[in-house]
Amino acid sequence: MTTAHHYECIERLPTTEEHASLWEAVGWGNVNTEMTAASLAHSVYGMVFVQEDKVIGMGRIVGDGHMYFYIQDVAVLPEFQGQGIGNAIIEQLLHYIRSHCYSGAFVGLFASHGKDTFYEKYGFQNHAPGMTGMFKVME
Repeated sequence: MTTAHHYECIERLPTTEEHASLWEAVGWGNVNTEMTAASLAHSVYGMVFVQEDKVIGMGRIVGDGHMYFYIQDVAVLPEFQGQGIGNAIIEQLLHYIRSHCYSGAFVGLFASHGKDTFYEKYGFQNHAPGMTGMFKVME
């Protein structure tokens, strides 16, 4: 799958190093690469955007691949943001989910602060106060 602007979308997971590089570049902090390697290996689906052999964007799906799908790690290098790559990543991830899910499947994600409107245009909604997204980070 090829796109305009001389980027290539490749259906594969990022390597542990590519994941860590993008993770840190977008300001998500440091990541435990041992944990990342195991997590990536258990992903349902993944894709990367590449320019001249350099990964400049990524996205993946985790979950059970039937009832629950969670969009994770949608990241684009800051110097490439605003060029439609994030949109292409979400569209590709949703295309995968549509072609592999049952009717009534749940698709969730956590949005970085200030990115709510980006995801709302794809039908994601904040369901508070009826439902809240909760999580815990293990120490």
